Amino acid sequence: MADGDEIFNPENIESTDKVLDAYINNLIKLGVNPKKKEIMHFVKDVVISINELNEKNDNFIETMEREELCEYIIQAANIAGLQSYEDITEPWREW
Repeated sequence: MADGDEIFNPENIESTDKVLDAYINNLIKLGVNPKKKEIMHFVKDVVISINELNEKNDNFIETMEREELCEYIIQAANIAGLQSYEDITEPWREW
């Protein structure tokens, strides 16, 4: 945004932050040793929410953003206990 890229604006950045914060909070609420199914439920939720934001905001997610979002979602799931290094966002991701 600072470099003059008009595709990003405070509203879509704030909306994305809220979705990611909710994802992290939901993973935390799972506690210690959650089941894979429980973690993947929240992975699916966050990916679908980002799909909706992306569509609503003129497809602002491009290659670099996609890679960073995928890495963030995967790493958070791994910290929660998933133990997977494949792209777990792919089944639902439209961005």
